[in-house]
Amino acid sequence: MTLKTAVLLFCILSMVLAEDKPSQPKADIILVHGNIYTGVEVPSSFHAIQRVEAMAIRGDRVQALGAENEILKLKGPQTQVINLGGHFVMPGFNDAHVHLASAGFRRLTVDLTGAKSVTEFRDRIRARVQTAEPGEWITGGGWDHTLWPVKELPSRWDLDEVTTDHPVFLQRVDGHIAVANTRALQLASITLASKDPEGGKIDRDLTGSPTGILRETARDAVSAVIPQPTREKRRQAIEAALQDLAQWGITSAQDNSSWEDFQIYEQLEREGKLTARISEWLAFDDSLEKLKAHRAAHPAGDNLLHTGMLKGFMDGSLGSRTAALLDPYADDPKNSGLPQYDQAKLGAMSKERADAGFQIGFHAIGDRGVQMALDAFAATSYVGTGVSPVQAERSSADSSTDHRFRIEHAQVTTPAQIARFKQLKVIASMQPNHLLTDMNWAMDRLGPKRAATSYAWAEFLRKGVTVAFGTDYPVEPVTPFRGLYAAVTRKSEDGKKEYFPEQKLTIEQAIAAYTTGSAFAEFAEKDKGTLAPGMLADFVVLDRDITAVAPEKVLGTKVLRTVVGGKTVYEAN
Repeated sequence: MTLKTAVLLFCILSMVLAEDKPSQPKADIILVHGNIYTGVEVPSSFHAIQRVEAMAIRGDRVQALGAENEILKLKGPQTQVINLGGHFVMPGFNDAHVHLASAGFRRLTVDLTGAKSVTEFRDRIRARVQTAEPGEWITGGGWDHTLWPVKELPSRWDLDEVTTDHPVFLQRVDGHIAVANTRALQLASITLASKDPEGGKIDRDLTGSPTGILRETARDAVSAVIPQPTREKRRQAIEAALQDLAQWGITSAQDNSSWEDFQIYEQLEREGKLTARISEWLAFDDSLEKLKAHRAAHPAGDNLLHTGMLKGFMDGSLGSRTAALLDPYADDPKNSGLPQYDQAKLGAMSKERADAGFQIGFHAIGDRGVQMALDAFAATSYVGTGVSPVQAERSSADSSTDHRFRIEHAQVTTPAQIARFKQLKVIASMQPNHLLTDMNWAMDRLGPKRAATSYAWAEFLRKGVTVAFGTDYPVEPVTPFRGLYAAVTRKSEDGKKEYFPEQKLTIEQAIAAYTTGSAFAEFAEKDKGTLAPGMLADFVVLDRDITAVAPEKVLGTKVLRTVVGGKTVYEAN
């Protein structure tokens, strides 16, 4: 065969192969001139993250990423091209711990967040009373007595000064204690003769009379007599909370609200108005029959809305001194907190629910609460040995080795407990922004030895424990930038206080905990957490490169655009 003939045959073969090769479909959206932080580690690098300048989206997924000239080859006549103007783009934040309905209702009731004195506390309540119907319940929350000049808990008498005609019931910012006025206590039949319920406490004065402060399960008697909100009010509250998520770049939220709230999410999804991906937690204490019915009520494979883990409470909070500690509080030597379960019962319930294929997550703030949770997980016999088919479907892991139990908060831990997280493959679902509030009194509550291993984000990562970050909104503001700042500085927002700086993270580690860590914690790492071909097109555009600015500049970050599944759900004016 001559050279001329060979070249001719090669050209013909190339033409045939080109004709056989299907043309790549055109993109629906192309973003150009960006600083796109993909969240994907560069191979053979020391934790460097891949960055690109352009991204193509088709449907609700990322189609391709790369150089602008290459991505523009996917442009068709209907393709929308968005010039990012050099702005920073990153995977959408996945908040691993929120209470959306509570947050929304707080905007519709009395918001006491940030009240700086008992006088301001009363003034805000008085303003609500003036617009209320006769006898209407006054509810709300967000108060924090540790911000007041005299750091004493409010009482029913403080509320009675505002109104005796309206029942008043107001949750503390942490959601673990509340204050009620005399009228509310009367309606709930809480009297001098009332006994403390299991897992709760009624505060009393020297005569034994209730002061109005109700801790943990003691609040249930009042909650039971408050009229339930209408469906319209629920929707109004949830829509308000969803707007907050979109404004702050949160594209996914792992939510602890009620089943009635989940039904509102379903309605919004049917109407095409659900603007964030929701994984809704179910109540660990509900009967197994009820849990199975709720799990079956909505498709598990729906990546916009589905039920998730079972949430149970081991203890309360440090701020209210109801977190369960192995040793007494340093500033309250007769008190070790309020554990919420008998260990044997907890272990049996955990095994029964794990056997039924449920992921389990336990709220545990104190080291005794953490120990209770770890012991319960060990008692299931499912650690390292099994996961439900539904969970396996949502996970890239081998279904025979992965159950992804979680501990929410994990604020006070011992070194031995952190090692046990790794041994049992338990996820540490933590909220770094809590430290900005708690550092004002955590040392007083814990003493220096326990405080040194509290809020131990870096130690968890050093031990190889998966860490997922969230905000606990509305206990703390929903902005993730406050949490990122806390994680990388462990300093107060004014920079004047610092809390055990050896537990600081890098900005890349903190971003990963808010994205890939949170996705893994809900069996969703196949779909979100990074920007890569085939992943969901969930991302945010920011006004600054948060990996390059000084840490204090992270606090002022503005979200320019929030995109969920390729659809813009928020755009700054």
